[in-house]
Amino acid sequence: MSKQKFHLSEWQRNAALTLCDEVEIVTSRIELTGMDIAPTYNDWRDLGFALAQGLGEEGRAFYHRLSRFYSSYQPAETEKQYTACLRSGGRGITVNTFFHLARQAGVDINTRLLPNCQNAKLQEAYPVASGNGELPPPDAELPVFPDEVYASLPRLLDDVCSYGISSEDSDMLLLGSLTVLSSCLTQVTGIYGQRQVCPNLFLFVSAQASAGKGRLTLCRHLVDVVHADLRRRNRQEWEEYRREKSLYEKNKRQGGGDEPQQPPVRMLFIPANSSATALFQTLNDNEGQALMFETEGDTLTTTFRSEHGNYSDGLRKAFHHEPITYNRRKDREYVEITMPRLSVLLSGTPRQVGALIPDAENGLFSRFLFYNLPLRAVWNDVFAGNDDDTLDSRFLHLGGRFFQFYTRLLKTGPLRFTLTVEQQVEFNRFFGNLQEQGLQCKGPDMLASVRRLGLTAYRICMVFSALRLMDYEGDAPLPATLCCRDDDFHTTLLMIQVLLRHTEAAYESLQAEASHTSHPASVSQGNTSEKRRQALLQMLPPEFDRALYQDKAHEAGIPTRTADRYLIELCNQGRLKKEGHGVYKVIRK
Repeated sequence: MSKQKFHLSEWQRNAALTLCDEVEIVTSRIELTGMDIAPTYNDWRDLGFALAQGLGEEGRAFYHRLSRFYSSYQPAETEKQYTACLRSGGRGITVNTFFHLARQAGVDINTRLLPNCQNAKLQEAYPVASGNGELPPPDAELPVFPDEVYASLPRLLDDVCSYGISSEDSDMLLLGSLTVLSSCLTQVTGIYGQRQVCPNLFLFVSAQASAGKGRLTLCRHLVDVVHADLRRRNRQEWEEYRREKSLYEKNKRQGGGDEPQQPPVRMLFIPANSSATALFQTLNDNEGQALMFETEGDTLTTTFRSEHGNYSDGLRKAFHHEPITYNRRKDREYVEITMPRLSVLLSGTPRQVGALIPDAENGLFSRFLFYNLPLRAVWNDVFAGNDDDTLDSRFLHLGGRFFQFYTRLLKTGPLRFTLTVEQQVEFNRFFGNLQEQGLQCKGPDMLASVRRLGLTAYRICMVFSALRLMDYEGDAPLPATLCCRDDDFHTTLLMIQVLLRHTEAAYESLQAEASHTSHPASVSQGNTSEKRRQALLQMLPPEFDRALYQDKAHEAGIPTRTADRYLIELCNQGRLKKEGHGVYKVIRK
């Protein structure tokens, strides 16, 4: 199944670019991947003819840059060949052959200029930025992963993606699988930015109703067995606890020993509609490891809007494994989760993205990978492949294979992941170019997303590398050091190019929504609400309880339900802080 978006007709010259500029853009992308686009002699000869016909003497440097990826590259021979191509007249070969060879090798050949990038003629990096600050037209399609991504996946992921029914569906299954599996690979760690990191990923799949995002639940089956095993072992712990508790109660009058301690509540999946304390408690019970899997994004949005449910700050901290602290009412215990390892997979409609993350300045936005599914007017055969072996059972079988590896991994000591020196150099160059392009075209608002995409790319490499261990036969000890393969490294960079474009689309959607809500009538209404909130805030003493708050709201003529909403909003904005049950403190800035 071909996943390429660009056709020969789109090779026509863009008036804002010279032909040399376009060849430079595509050549830079080829250099990024280190790919030999002309592996045979005939291809190499025709590449020389194409560059000579299109660029003349200017093409000589490009010929050397493209030829050096051949294992037996010789500068003198390349120099001689290009001179011969210049003299021959091309034999009817045009510069389109260069673009054709690049496209065949999986390189994006789209060279449309970014309108706001006056100084970015040579988009050295990548084909992903739209850059014009406008929403794409309704029929515009976002890019999908190129075929090369699927050419060399670890066996488990290859089997998962074989069930894809379209290019976008395969991409979604791949991303969903990487995310859910990342929650169970916490034995694998690496050093990024001089900090220890685990593979945990945050993903949001955005699509209109009935676009197919419901198939993400298949990915959940990959770790259902892990969750079921944790619950089974936890039930055994509780049964043992109840027996010991019963024995203790029976004998405590005779000094029958210490009271047994309640076991933790072990599980992999954390419900999105938990209160903040319940979520942190579950995360702590599971030694910081968990997966939040929610197919309706508004579930989390509703939770965030409740008085006890806004744990957006906790999610932001968990992404970077930063400590999360909370007070547990029972025994007035102060709890600290020193290194949370939480993976998050959400799906929802584009509006649900905006409801959950109001604007791109919210730090939660830059922590998520975004992938947008198009809504296609295609009816899939709902009876194809109908037999007793359903998709759910097949994915559960794949999950059983992963569970065998998971249990083996748990018996192994920590695995240290690393990139090779060459990969580190290429990684820094890749994201350095992406950052520069993002600054030129979007300004600083996209900078956080680009930088955190770097960390996410590193984590994807970690997941790929860990799953490669499943492909080894036998029960040989796993290596203490896990080095990324070149094919997994370059697969990740190809994915990031596409994912940045999807992130930009999500960013543009948020910007458009913000522009829409800033209509003068909306601004007037918003200003009125803000003035009432501010007036109420000024009436409050430094510390107060809920009863006093309601009294002050009544004095200000604010209805009870509106006052309750203001209380939640003020806490979310950091202008009030909840000190305890029903007790609040004003934060003066």
